[in-house]
Amino acid sequence: MQTPHARFSVGQLVQHTKLGYRGVIADVDPVFAGTEEWYQRVARSRPPRDQPWYRVLVHGESHTTYVAERHLELDETLQEIEHPLLPDYFDQFSGDRYRARLELN
Repeated sequence: MQTPHARFSVGQLVQHTKLGYRGVIADVDPVFAGTEEWYQRVARSRPPRDQPWYRVLVHGESHTTYVAERHLELDETLQEIEHPLLPDYFDQFSGDRYRARLELN
């Protein structure tokens, strides 16, 4: 089985196509990595599980979302995101994306 190619990467600004919120990609799963219970309860439109899913820091909120690729598009406003977890994931904004924090072990 071939792993699907993700359209978006960590640090990219995105917008949810149905709900309209903006955010930044904090993590990418090549396929759905949640539970069956969560999928049945939350993923009402039944997006494909065999495609990429993304953890998104939602602009102006304190929560994150887990979103199927088909519900995201690039955010062309290129405006910075306000989220309390930004410093945990990123160290700077470069004008069109965030740069991921480097972890040193």
